Amino acid sequence: MLKKWTVSILCLSLILSFSACGSAETGDKEEEKLKVSVTFNALKEFTEAVGGDKVQISTIVPDGVEPHDFEPKARDLTALSQAQLFVYNGLGMEAWVDKAIASADAENLITVDVSTGITPIKNNDEKDIEEHGQYDPHIWLSLKDAETAVTNIKDALSKADPGNKEYYELNCSGYISKLESLYSEYSEKFGALEKKSFVTGHAAFAYLCRDFGLEQKSVEDVFAEGEPGARTLTELVEYCKSNDITTVFAEEMASPEVSETLARAAGAELETIYTIESAEDGKTYLERMEENLKKIYSSLSE
Repeated sequence: MLKKWTVSILCLSLILSFSACGSAETGDKEEEKLKVSVTFNALKEFTEAVGGDKVQISTIVPDGVEPHDFEPKARDLTALSQAQLFVYNGLGMEAWVDKAIASADAENLITVDVSTGITPIKNNDEKDIEEHGQYDPHIWLSLKDAETAVTNIKDALSKADPGNKEYYELNCSGYISKLESLYSEYSEKFGALEKKSFVTGHAAFAYLCRDFGLEQKSVEDVFAEGEPGARTLTELVEYCKSNDITTVFAEEMASPEVSETLARAAGAELETIYTIESAEDGKTYLERMEENLKKIYSSLSE
């Protein structure tokens, strides 16, 4: 009996020892990963696409929260203080970035503004310029500008982790090929259409329009603020009717109620479109962009 207990204890010790080793190895692997902090979902996806299993990503703006209005508290920036790389959109999207970087107090923190190298679209509304800056920040909704953003992230990852530079370059090239493929498909489709104008809930799609020679007319402004009065709504209804608009697009992140009102008044259908600021419906960036383009194309084909 004593021998059996001794054998059992030895077996248990070995199991615990192997388990501890396994846990230590897992912990070591996590420690080896490059710690990256990003501001919101689209940038998380771009960073994941390039960084693969070499990065550990934390996202500052929680899903379901409008990034335009987000003001981080100290707890939101905990991961940033431990990060080796910080990825943000730029163009005024995150007005708090400079203070956040300063508060992180990380001497060796590498930062990347993914809008670097992108030609920005200027805001026309004086109130928008005063409150949010002179540029429209929605660059991630352009496939062409997404290529630039992904390349900027690749360069920053390679700088922070030069030992895996080839890995990041390979991932970046593969992801850009997917962006290019989707762009080429819809560039040809949109180019063959006569109708070029669509109506959205908020004016987030100017960069997408620039990709494909389209035009957006929106219920709310670039920053999803300022619901239209009766006169503006009447003008939008007339616009829909005179331009044969059969679909009004709404976004979950930008109060769809006004879009619903407009669609009813104009006799148009209501469709949801993605702004990709938060995780949505369990779909990837590419899946959501493809769905956006498919819906816009379908509305213009009618």
